[in-house]
Amino acid sequence: MALNEKRIAALKEAGRYRDDGPIPGLWLQVTKAGVKSWLLRYELDHRERWMGLGPTYLVPLKAARERAREARIKLLDGVDPIEARRAERDAERNERNERITFEQATEEFLRLHEAGWTNAKHRKQWRSTLQTYAYPKLGDRPVKAIDAALINEALAPIWVSTPETASRLKQRVERVIQWVKDGKPLPAPSASKRTKNHPALPYPEIPQFMADLRDHKGISAQALEFLILCAGRTNEVIGAKREEFDLEHKIWTIPADRMKAKRPHRVPLSDRAITLLKTLPTEAGNEFMFIGPRAGKGLSNMAMLELMRGMRPDYVVHGFRSTFKDWCSEQTTFPNIVSEAALAHAIKDKTEAAYRRGDLLEKRKALMSAWARYCTTPPAKASATADVVVPLRR
Repeated sequence: MALNEKRIAALKEAGRYRDDGPIPGLWLQVTKAGVKSWLLRYELDHRERWMGLGPTYLVPLKAARERAREARIKLLDGVDPIEARRAERDAERNERNERITFEQATEEFLRLHEAGWTNAKHRKQWRSTLQTYAYPKLGDRPVKAIDAALINEALAPIWVSTPETASRLKQRVERVIQWVKDGKPLPAPSASKRTKNHPALPYPEIPQFMADLRDHKGISAQALEFLILCAGRTNEVIGAKREEFDLEHKIWTIPADRMKAKRPHRVPLSDRAITLLKTLPTEAGNEFMFIGPRAGKGLSNMAMLELMRGMRPDYVVHGFRSTFKDWCSEQTTFPNIVSEAALAHAIKDKTEAAYRRGDLLEKRKALMSAWARYCTTPPAKASATADVVVPLRR
């Protein structure tokens, strides 16, 4: 039957009702909840397809027939109207992303990521520094138009007076811009999993932990200290062989087969790491730097984990990489790319990866030396009067 507005209003039973009007394949759909909408049925490449044309409260019968007619014209030209509509929406979304301003992108980025930041001070600093220093110069500019010159112009007023704040702000601005370039990815599930499965010792507790660790005798304790000093992974350390170390030039080269990214990685060794390596016991015929209890073998992958369970049962070995990263971000002015290189993280941006051929070794030497100094800083002694209650008299 040919539908009309009166019949459409009268239909109550759930189902699909064909319109026998001028455009073939137009159907009215009524759901069990009483919602009415338009569908266009067509076949393409011997496959049935149903295209939604909108609800009846927005699209009356005359408009539905016009929409169906436009879709039929596309089919006549060999174009799938559903795919054409998707392409139009993708183009519109890309156009919106092209126009998005830095302030809009930042607010969207923060809404998506803030919940995963457990440090309240870190969350506050992220927003306040961007609002105070970046928005006045960059806020209303399209992200696509922001280049190094504009970023430098925004940072110039504070680059000399507060260099630490300026450096962190630069990292934050670059992170938001890269996030837009990458298509606004959701926070990586792996990052959430790491937060849950690899609890990290807070970096302010590192000096005390390292002091406690040095009180433990044995190769497990030495291996764990070395792992922390190098921000390494367990398999990288326990598999380390003597031939990988150039103590004269203070470099440890980890082969690709033991790296997560499957690329060789050079680790600059701090003076403390060199001292530690020189005190390690050796065994004739054993090629491992950290020898295990079994002849000719290296340390077990459980050795450091068991030590951690005895010292800090709430944390795990792998978490020290996050501890290192947090310290870099919150206590130093080293660029983010330097700490990422120290952790041997792969560069996500393909263009950047193609052009960055070096491994920032010289800059990482300074970073790892600073980390070692922090790790060997004597822990603060408790004040002798910390527990004394002093009465306040008027």
